[in-house]
Amino acid sequence: MGSGKTTIGTALAAELNMEFIDLDVYLQNKHEKTISEIFHSEGEIKFRKFEREALEEVLLRYEDLVLSLGGGTPAYYNNIELVNQYSFSIYLRLTPKELIDRLTHEKSIRPIIAHLSETEMPEFIAKHLFERRPFYEEAKFKIDVKEKSPFDIVGEIKSLLAPHLP
Repeated sequence: MGSGKTTIGTALAAELNMEFIDLDVYLQNKHEKTISEIFHSEGEIKFRKFEREALEEVLLRYEDLVLSLGGGTPAYYNNIELVNQYSFSIYLRLTPKELIDRLTHEKSIRPIIAHLSETEMPEFIAKHLFERRPFYEEAKFKIDVKEKSPFDIVGEIKSLLAPHLP
């Protein structure tokens, strides 16, 4: 959350002339509920199961696609292994402080952190990143995105993917 997955994914898909799918949006459309509603009505375990099913559907159904995952997706059900099996995964890397700086300005539009006070944010972000980082580090490519423009990040990704694209 806050690393720029949707912004970069959308720009990359346009540059590569590919479709862009945000897995959270795909999941919301499939279940006709917001992510928050699914979480609250079904619980996290069921949500993660739905998420895995949606990930499998997208990876098996689409080719020439840029897919943005939810921040927790790689950490459950061996999802990162599935992604690496069918595609080229990319971790947009930021430190906890960089994420906090970005997310502080976006609290109102992010339900998972909207209720947190300024003093609770650092611990929340650091804890989630600490728990998830081992899965993120399994990505095929890692890009430090601090102080880089979306244009520069997309260019770097295109360079990394060039040997693998037609």
